[in-house]
Amino acid sequence: MKLTIDTEAATLTTEEHGRQKSMDLYSKEAFEAISRQWVRVGWNQKYQYSFSWMGRPIIQLPEDMIRMQEVIYRLKPDVIIETGVAHGGSLIFYAGLCKTMEKGRVIGIDIEVRPHNRAAIEAHELNDRITLVEGSSTAPEIIGRVKSLVKPGETVIFILDSNHSYAHVYAELEAYAEMVTPGSYIVATDGIMYDLADVPRGVPGWATDNPTFAARDFAAKHPEFMIEQPSWPFNESALDQNITHWPGAWLRRE
Repeated sequence: MKLTIDTEAATLTTEEHGRQKSMDLYSKEAFEAISRQWVRVGWNQKYQYSFSWMGRPIIQLPEDMIRMQEVIYRLKPDVIIETGVAHGGSLIFYAGLCKTMEKGRVIGIDIEVRPHNRAAIEAHELNDRITLVEGSSTAPEIIGRVKSLVKPGETVIFILDSNHSYAHVYAELEAYAEMVTPGSYIVATDGIMYDLADVPRGVPGWATDNPTFAARDFAAKHPEFMIEQPSWPFNESALDQNITHWPGAWLRRE
């Protein structure tokens, strides 16, 4: 798609497949078109690799962090489970929310928790709310271990942020969906890959090999789950779409 911004005329013109469309530069529609390209360029520039949370790198789009915070505060889960630990920033972020709410704990699963990251997480002041589980998130023994850490009746939300291939995400959904509390979510993050297949750092295969498609196909086979963007608790704008790396990610259990 070609975007032409004319600040003097205050218009945005899009051109795709030989068809042109002009709109008010300050309209909702223009904001959405510009935001999509902003996300694509920002991802390619590794914008999401420029943040930390309470001393630990957190490789997330800040907009997604805010939306996750909104959901966690509303649900007030007993357990937040995340696959993919990396530097531990997300675990610290979730643990901080739990401490503020005076409720909840965090479980982080990774095939390899690197020693320097483990040491930093274990030395952090929020570590008392974090449990690390090392191993493949889809291995039967790890699935069993995670299940053993959740008590009957606890409210659980799951965030999938490890290997983002279609096959792995689908396997994680199959493995952990039953643990998700009705009314809560399992979130297949980073599905924006499908829209990054043609950027310089992208991979052509991502057009189909991505978490968004895995979540879509999982929901089609599991009617107890619905793909649903959580509503915004505060919105005085005309906007209704997240700026996100996680399109089609939120699977709510009925």
